[in-house]
Amino acid sequence: MGLALAALWLSVACAGAPRWAGVVSSLVKVRPGVIPELRGVARLSLARGECQGFQVVAAPPAAGVNAKLYGLESLAVRVYREAYLDVREPSGVEGARGPWPDPLVPVTDAYEGEARAALPFDSTEARPLVLYVEVCADARRAPGSAAGSLALSAADRPPVKVPIEVRVLRFALPATSSFPTSFGLSLYSVARGHRLDSSSAEARRLLRDYATALLAHRLSAYGMGMDAPPVRFEAGNARVDFTDYDAELGPFLDGTALPSGARFTTTDARDTRAAVTDSEKVLYLRAVRAHHEQRGWLARLFFYAKDEPRPADFPLVLKQSARARAAGAIAALVTSSPDEALGSAADILCPNMTCFFPRAGAQTCRRVMTADELRRALPGTALWWYQSCTSHGCGPVPPAEEAWRRATSGWASYLVDVPAPRNRAMGPLAFLAGVEGELYFDTVHAYGSRDAWEDVFEFGGNGDGTLFYPGTPARVGGRTHVPIESLRLKHIRDGLTDYEYLHLADALGARPFAQAMARRLAKSGYEVTLDAAEWEAVRGALADRLEALWQPTKPGR
Repeated sequence: MGLALAALWLSVACAGAPRWAGVVSSLVKVRPGVIPELRGVARLSLARGECQGFQVVAAPPAAGVNAKLYGLESLAVRVYREAYLDVREPSGVEGARGPWPDPLVPVTDAYEGEARAALPFDSTEARPLVLYVEVCADARRAPGSAAGSLALSAADRPPVKVPIEVRVLRFALPATSSFPTSFGLSLYSVARGHRLDSSSAEARRLLRDYATALLAHRLSAYGMGMDAPPVRFEAGNARVDFTDYDAELGPFLDGTALPSGARFTTTDARDTRAAVTDSEKVLYLRAVRAHHEQRGWLARLFFYAKDEPRPADFPLVLKQSARARAAGAIAALVTSSPDEALGSAADILCPNMTCFFPRAGAQTCRRVMTADELRRALPGTALWWYQSCTSHGCGPVPPAEEAWRRATSGWASYLVDVPAPRNRAMGPLAFLAGVEGELYFDTVHAYGSRDAWEDVFEFGGNGDGTLFYPGTPARVGGRTHVPIESLRLKHIRDGLTDYEYLHLADALGARPFAQAMARRLAKSGYEVTLDAAEWEAVRGALADRLEALWQPTKPGR
């Protein structure tokens, strides 16, 4: 049956199953006061090269809860404790105050291999203990089954053993995402959030860990160290020193940062203040282009023109685009809806997601066009998208106008206080719309101005531009600083994995089927299926079809 091969499915255990701890789907955000039905067994089906998670909940009250993993030696398994963010101001019209699960504190971190202060932990009504268990199958692992268990103990409860049954499927996912992304990451924000000197070796090491975390979640970063490589101009040439630049980015563009060989799908051409005249700017960009071509990185290089330009900024965007092309056809990315005044300045046009999906009533995009309409209007232009506060409303207080409330509700979202399926929906939506890439402005935005553990509210939403928490030793234990991943980052990764399933089904000749499956998950950007069981059923159906179609000589092998 379909669920036998589901990407994640959980079954209710026998009547004698323990009631104080059990399994919950990863697509449910467990909040205080409402404990979902606890199930007795975790069953997962993984493609080779895939990671998935499930949750284990200790129903309160339970004191001194600890956990120990047994078995599953042939797979990579990591256990996290879900911490809570106290939401003081709801996100837009649909958010909610109170504790929301989001920071994932690892029992042992994936970056420096240190034990962190995660367990034992009391499960209380105010803070139920929820463990996120992540299981990864190496792409080189042979298909087959594996079994293990998570043993839970508590000072005031009988021991519980949660069986974990994993089936590794025959088909494999590529290590490098098939869907290009570019998510912002800044050394200076990372250093500020961890209270480190941005010029220190520790800050640079930490930046590498953050970039590695993004890559492990099928995402690529732009910005990184932020500073352009040093350049001097002499005899009509730009002499650029790429030594530090290559040391920082090389592992992520060459595929040596992770054992899987995963690579960034994109990288941005950093502008430099050292170039003053137009001719110097072109010379510098020409040297950047030549270097990326020499290193085999050219296809991933783009120039990010002014963000969200207003009409007054259009002359600057046109000039930037002309410089990028004069340097040898570096792709210019423009975050704007189509505008005749911009002409063909964009090689990569990146409108807001709300610009792709017409809906009745008020609009949050001044020119709404479907992806098909955009492709017909701009042949040869790559089509990306991004999401911003226009999806939920950019003000701190939900607007009173009913039409505006409708316009800013229901959208796929990376915010904390929305249901998990909406965090995950961008991957299936990208496949359905045929969008070719995604930009996201920042992943550590709150680090620059506040303690992210206390508040990530920005631009009218909780977590807008912040997908990590600063893992300082004072906060999570250990001796070193590490990135703390969010539950939302896992959902984004799962959405990109959904995209890979759909993309692979398309490549194997089952495009109508893949499109029908994607529509079951999200009919549009503001019509996302919230039923976890439906998501699991779709992944099961996709896995069944891919298993039937998979051949070693077919695409994706």
